[in-house]
Amino acid sequence: MPQPTSQDVHVNSILTNMSVAYMQEAFAFVASKVFPTIPVKKQSDKYFTYSQADFFRDQVQPRADGTQSAGTGYSLSTDTYSATNYALHKDIGHLTLANSDAPLDPLADATRFLSQQMLIKQERDWATNCFATSIWGTDATPSTLWSAASSTPISDVETAKNTVLTNTGYLPNTMVMSYKVFSALIDNDDITDRIKYTSSDSVTADLLAKLFGLDRVLIMSSTYNSAAEGASASYAQIGDRDALVCYVAPTAGLMMPSAGYSMVWTGVGGGLGTNTAISQFEMPERRATRVEIESAWDFKVVSSALGYFLSNCVAS
Repeated sequence: MPQPTSQDVHVNSILTNMSVAYMQEAFAFVASKVFPTIPVKKQSDKYFTYSQADFFRDQVQPRADGTQSAGTGYSLSTDTYSATNYALHKDIGHLTLANSDAPLDPLADATRFLSQQMLIKQERDWATNCFATSIWGTDATPSTLWSAASSTPISDVETAKNTVLTNTGYLPNTMVMSYKVFSALIDNDDITDRIKYTSSDSVTADLLAKLFGLDRVLIMSSTYNSAAEGASASYAQIGDRDALVCYVAPTAGLMMPSAGYSMVWTGVGGGLGTNTAISQFEMPERRATRVEIESAWDFKVVSSALGYFLSNCVAS
């Protein structure tokens, strides 16, 4: 695999406040923001689930004087999670370290590079397991794509909210969309007509949340290269043309319904109690210093009925 050489990092003259590295900003990734995070001490385990049908049944009865009240109950079952352990390292040769000029810092650069790699892995894993068809209670495609002038995204989102409310008793509070969807909505007539007389602001995620009657809108704006090392790069946005409307618990807790939870194992890095560990250690046989990142998680859909997935919302 390619590595910087000592000649690459030692130059005669260099700007001390600028370098070029294609590091995507952390705000472009949503995987760790959608669901409440639950730190877990065991890499895999069981958790309890309650019967939704029992909680929503109308069972309270009138009671005559001197008689017992009507009895009821609810069923309890279990489900499982399993946090997959992911890791990646980068070796930096001792000659490279010894010959590095400021502002280059190979160890810090390696840490940032590996952190970026982990963010991409998390985002793609969340998209695969939580942002696709055949996962949520309802799958739909807008009858008129939101990139069309006559489309009605506000009505479509309201339909999604009503469907989830009817099926669960919970009104969705969160929407996740790809940047392609967001890009279409900021120029959509259904959106701009609602604000043209009341606001001069441009359409933002916060403004969309207000128009849709949601607490928040999260925009997936990260990109990844699907080509193998050495092949011509092939870039694509993570999230494609889709959107998810769902109810997410404000915080994780017992008997708190939520579309999903992020189970993060705190046993990585030798059980230091963190969900992501970055280690640095010597590799004498390689005459190098190794920087390694490790993280373990399971993005778990725990109530599919609390989600409504909209696929292919805009034209390709």
